[in-house]
Amino acid sequence: MFRNNDSILGYGKHILEEFEFENGQVLKDVEVEYSIYGTPKYDEDGRIINAIIYCHKYNGNYSSFLDEYHLTGKGEPFDEKEYCFISITTLGFPESCSPSSTGLKHNFPSYTLKDRVNFKRQFLKEKFDMDKVHGIAGRGSGGYEIYTWACEYPDEMDFLIIGNSSYKTNGYRYVISKAIESIIESNDDFYNEMYSENISRIMVSIYRLLYSNYFTKQIFQKMSNDEIDVLMDDFVDEGLFTDIYDFKYRNDCVLNYNVEDKLENIKAKAIIISSTDDLYYSPEYDSVLPGKLIKNSKVILVESQKDPSGYEDYSPFIDDFHEFLKEFKQ
Repeated sequence: MFRNNDSILGYGKHILEEFEFENGQVLKDVEVEYSIYGTPKYDEDGRIINAIIYCHKYNGNYSSFLDEYHLTGKGEPFDEKEYCFISITTLGFPESCSPSSTGLKHNFPSYTLKDRVNFKRQFLKEKFDMDKVHGIAGRGSGGYEIYTWACEYPDEMDFLIIGNSSYKTNGYRYVISKAIESIIESNDDFYNEMYSENISRIMVSIYRLLYSNYFTKQIFQKMSNDEIDVLMDDFVDEGLFTDIYDFKYRNDCVLNYNVEDKLENIKAKAIIISSTDDLYYSPEYDSVLPGKLIKNSKVILVESQKDPSGYEDYSPFIDDFHEFLKEFKQ
């Protein structure tokens, strides 16, 4: 970690002496991978008061925050001179504590979204002595952590920024997760000690299934089959480097995700962004309802980018972010 005037930029790993899961199981010497970026501001007790925690998506890690580079420059909504960003590779993902990194494979403790949140909360307390964060931002399954955090611990943050996500696994998402569960459990090699070629082929098949909801309806309709094949092959290649045990536990975790009956607990001000033709997260079902139940929230529904290369570009919302964040400047 190093400093540049008042700004800091760094990557690190922290070891939790032990971590207890919701089911009572305990792991010792638990590794947490993280990065920190920006300009911390401190209270009189030396605690950071302008920290924004970034929650990465389904196939991300701590470095996913770098995808938001167009929002973090000078004068942008997440100006590095105004905020301190902490991005943590969540529980169950390689490089932090996971089935593959611990060597426990299918003997790893089952974990929930609340476990993933508690993993980050414990890290923030141990590493930075933080009991509260300024804000939490993320997209996709990172939004699952945000909703869970805000529902379970509503006094621990000032604001939430959630992009293309949901408050529960149901409908189409549930079907996809159940299909993945069946694909994995149908192969006896999953329970072997050695990682076989059959398992690698399974991961390729799973990633082809996941690709079916990677873009919006509009983008898929505009692409030729040849274009789809090229982009799908690039996406599927990632499956060859994804550990099946990490993936299975991740899938099991989201299968049981549902905070619908707790949304009214949320106290933080929230902005919820959703693409009108997203295949995986339907705005009318996944964004409008939490927007009604969260007292201080705003829902923004917009037409998605037509170009696949700009699909995850949130720069069209810069004015909305500026307006939302102006009351939270420290």
